[in-house]
Amino acid sequence: MTHEHVAETSHDRPGLSRGLSNRHIQLIAIGGAIGTGLFMGSGRTISLAGPSVVFVYMIIGFFLFFVMRAMGELLLSNLHYKTFADFAADLVGPWAGFFVGWSYWFCWVVTAVAELVAITAYVQFWWAEVPLWLPTLAVVAVIFILNVASVKNFGEMEFWFALIKIVAIVSLIVVGVIMVATRFTSPDGHVAQVSNLWNDGGWFPNGAMGVVAGFQIAVFAFVGLELVGTTAAEARNPRKTLPRAINSVPVRILIFYVGALLAILMVTSWSSVDPGQSPFVSMFSLVGLASAASVVNFVVLTSAMSSANAGVFSTSRMMFGLSAEGSAPRFFRRLSKAGVPARALGFTALVLLLTIPVLYAGDSIIEAFTLITTVAAQLFMFVWSMILVSYICYRRKHPQRHAASEYKMPGGLFMCAAVLAFFAFVVWTLTTEPETAAGLVSLPIWLGGLGIAWAFVRRTATHKQAFQWFKAEMEKPVDHAELER
Repeated sequence: MTHEHVAETSHDRPGLSRGLSNRHIQLIAIGGAIGTGLFMGSGRTISLAGPSVVFVYMIIGFFLFFVMRAMGELLLSNLHYKTFADFAADLVGPWAGFFVGWSYWFCWVVTAVAELVAITAYVQFWWAEVPLWLPTLAVVAVIFILNVASVKNFGEMEFWFALIKIVAIVSLIVVGVIMVATRFTSPDGHVAQVSNLWNDGGWFPNGAMGVVAGFQIAVFAFVGLELVGTTAAEARNPRKTLPRAINSVPVRILIFYVGALLAILMVTSWSSVDPGQSPFVSMFSLVGLASAASVVNFVVLTSAMSSANAGVFSTSRMMFGLSAEGSAPRFFRRLSKAGVPARALGFTALVLLLTIPVLYAGDSIIEAFTLITTVAAQLFMFVWSMILVSYICYRRKHPQRHAASEYKMPGGLFMCAAVLAFFAFVVWTLTTEPETAAGLVSLPIWLGGLGIAWAFVRRTATHKQAFQWFKAEMEKPVDHAELER
């Protein structure tokens, strides 16, 4: 017998290790809400929407909070659910688990590859002579080694990565408040004052289409907000830690997104923000911090590593879940002695090494990655939408579970419809720019490919047997006392 074990029947199914404490869950939730889109992409968003970008982030955050609440009620309605794919397969049907699982896997693989390319660029900012392949190989190796040892290592990495992001944003806000309070005057004559929010063309200087353009980019910054849901299977006492993490989403968005953007917009006029530069660099440069570029480079480097780390964690858990329900090879159903899906982790690490040939692909790499990450963002919206569809099916199939739930989604079915309508609006905004419109064409291709694959998978005896076993697992009673230890 090796140090790995696999579930052959419902009686010996291995369980993912519940090694994430409340401290880990809270910081993972914060880290998931803060991405490189805020640090690097906010300059372009401000240049398009002006001060109204504040409302754009608040609106997106408002609707995604309800997605999180729906996810929370679903995960806590049956603690056998380990991933989004689990409750989608159980509540909507096996096809939904297949589509959600593989789409989410692809989302994070693409995102992690993009972040690894970004990490290479950040490393070369300091050491231009470093070979392109070395940062990718080093980061993938470190993330794999730490993750394969125990889930607690993943939690520790995310804890410290998130802490760096928090310190950077809080520092920005504090510096901004001090500059406004002292009416700091920049070298070009701009005075830091609250009225900068409306002095240069008002709140909506570029009109309605400026606001629409802001949605195109801002929605990408929220990718990963749902990451706390993938930690449910490995959280100690999820009935307490998950609601606490999800309920803090509005506060996190107000502080880390709205607070940071307001600080930037009050210090200087929105029209003077360089869309090609991080506004964090500009802010720290104004106060005379000569090493501002290096400080922000360090922050975005750790942010990118955090995203790559989250990608490895998420894809390996999703692969494990897909294998459990027969939608991926049984090979990935094995867990290590530490309760970690080591084989799925290894497969993910190998896939991420495909970043290396991409790095040598030529001058069009930036355009290619703009297209790929646009596709990934749409797939995230697809996953978020399927969470809501699963919630609708849950309300129809298990009204007694909903009635007994201690963590009900506010607004229920009405808010599900409202959020789905909002996602339809966001998809429309993606059609208004050539770069993002091109990405929309790729989404039906991906889903069509999954449809063809599902047509074959659903007929296999292995999938039918595994799904029956999966359904039996979902109906087992949960040992709540064990989870609360």
